[in-house]
Amino acid sequence: MLAEALRHCGEIPAALAFHTQLVAERSDSAQARLGLARCLTALGRMDEALDEFREAVALRPDDRDAVLALAEALTACGDALAAVELLQPLARRFDDDTTVHHALGRGWLALREPVKALTALRRARDGAEGDEAAAIERLVSALEAGEGADLSASYVRALFDRYADRFDQDLVGKLGYAAPELLRGAMDRVLPGAAGLRILDLGCGTGLAGVSFKPLAGHLAGVDLSPRMVEKARQRGLYDELGVGDVVEAMERTPGAWDLLVAADVLVYIGDLVPVFAAAASALPPGGRFAATVERLPAESAEPFALGATRRYAHAETYVRAAAQAAGFSVRLIEPCTPRREKGVPVDGLLFVMERGSL
Repeated sequence: MLAEALRHCGEIPAALAFHTQLVAERSDSAQARLGLARCLTALGRMDEALDEFREAVALRPDDRDAVLALAEALTACGDALAAVELLQPLARRFDDDTTVHHALGRGWLALREPVKALTALRRARDGAEGDEAAAIERLVSALEAGEGADLSASYVRALFDRYADRFDQDLVGKLGYAAPELLRGAMDRVLPGAAGLRILDLGCGTGLAGVSFKPLAGHLAGVDLSPRMVEKARQRGLYDELGVGDVVEAMERTPGAWDLLVAADVLVYIGDLVPVFAAAASALPPGGRFAATVERLPAESAEPFALGATRRYAHAETYVRAAAQAAGFSVRLIEPCTPRREKGVPVDGLLFVMERGSL
């Protein structure tokens, strides 16, 4: 009680000292670990705080307050996906709990899932009072006014940061990931004997495409939203340059700097490809190439692209051609491919190599 009183009074270092002592004496106390985690959060020591929040939840997995605290910390650290995964079963158990549904709604908002966010926030609104009710109502009104359902950078970053350690094993071993090799084979057909190219690997992940394209490169760079993926790619020792960031922004920052842009199984996380092709055109000189894979919509589909149950976009071939042409590209190669498997079933994909036209 003294430690919590000190924390509420803003005397964080003193509260931290007491909570540290409590955890040392009672390592099995979820309450002590929650207090310690909150002190660490107040001091900005988020990695340590997350460890303590996780310990508290492990000790009391059914404790509503512990799960809520961990979910809030995860969202604050940019891992809203993990927060939502924690909060969904909690929301089913505490069906009438305003705070739980409010937290879940904020998690879905962080992941740019407006429909799911709206459902959770409407549930929260039913029991909310005072300032919380007003805050929820503002969110609900904004969502009801309309917001895009595109995948957000926060979702992709959260997903792949958590996946980094087992990415290569799962992607190659379980999913039969072949996009880099397919793209390399396509480039060998389009530009046989190429060497010394300035190559930018878009959404480089752990560097699997770098392995395939390094022999063609005079300078090989990569960019990815996930810091942990970039660190894995750096450990390969293949890249001359690596950065964390958005692929469109990376291309826009480097006008005319690249001979080849590679996007292996990356555009499936982007719906509208018009900004991608526009940025690619700015990043390439005339004659530069853009090689990528997408998942393919059935020919009978009337939509240019659609978000599937796996949270990956599929694109119509006609749309890909039109978006490329509008940005000044000509088609050097476009053909069906199987970039990976999903639940043992080959994914219907499309591989293309586009060439930047003259100004």
